[in-house]
Amino acid sequence: MERATDHNPTYRRRRRMNAVMMALSTAALASGLFWLAWIIGTLLYEGAAALLRPSLFSQMTPPPGNDGGLANAIFGSVMMAAAGTAIGTPVGILAGTYLAEYGQRGWLAPATRFINDVLLSAPSIVIGLFVYSVYVARVRHFSGWAGAFALAIIVVPVVVRTSDDMLKLVPNSLREAAVALGCPRWKMITRISYRAARAGIMTGILLAVARISGETAPLLFTALSNQFWSTDMNRPMANLPVVIFQFAMSPYDDWHRLAWGGAALITLFVLGLNIAARALFARAKS
Repeated sequence: MERATDHNPTYRRRRRMNAVMMALSTAALASGLFWLAWIIGTLLYEGAAALLRPSLFSQMTPPPGNDGGLANAIFGSVMMAAAGTAIGTPVGILAGTYLAEYGQRGWLAPATRFINDVLLSAPSIVIGLFVYSVYVARVRHFSGWAGAFALAIIVVPVVVRTSDDMLKLVPNSLREAAVALGCPRWKMITRISYRAARAGIMTGILLAVARISGETAPLLFTALSNQFWSTDMNRPMANLPVVIFQFAMSPYDDWHRLAWGGAALITLFVLGLNIAARALFARAKS
């Protein structure tokens, strides 16, 4: 049956525009998924041989022409990422708490949010150069701690933004009920606000860990690298991103295979963290 709106020129024009925009949106989605699948497929295809070898996780980075693995680089990345997360997470949560719970009036909270947004979008190489100038150049040596400080600076804005947003989603009625019962404000925040927003805050922390796991530029200026096993955070320390960069730029096929394996390992780790973060956030919303 023909509808009366079918003869309306405005209605027909809107339907055509809607069809065009739907087609463009679908094409953009398909393009994004295609490139993502291509990247992940290439990494798995090239790095599967290295990932399936136990020596990747048990042997040190080798000299050219010898078998080896990435055990020292994996350990160094875990150490620096853990230290950077441990340093940056409390700062980010406390700053986000101030913005959400105490920053309703005045100029400090808007200024902090603006600076946090700038830091959130700052190139990581700038952060590496900053840590190099204020720490590495003064102590006169590269170190794992310098790498951890650079990663911590990257963690802070991610956690600040997430904590601020999640705490603002907590209903004010919960806060008012706690205050009406005589609960001090600090206890209301720790017992009510944090508990209500903990899933969202944890999501932000996981996303921050995923962000720093593949950072190369800051570690080139801070931790550098180390061909041997090292647990001393006060000395240059091997890490996966820098080792992948060095091996991929080399002319040796065995190093190329290890670089593909390390790249696939980081990609799968970051992908798993993002899936876990989204699942946690979706569970918190339901």
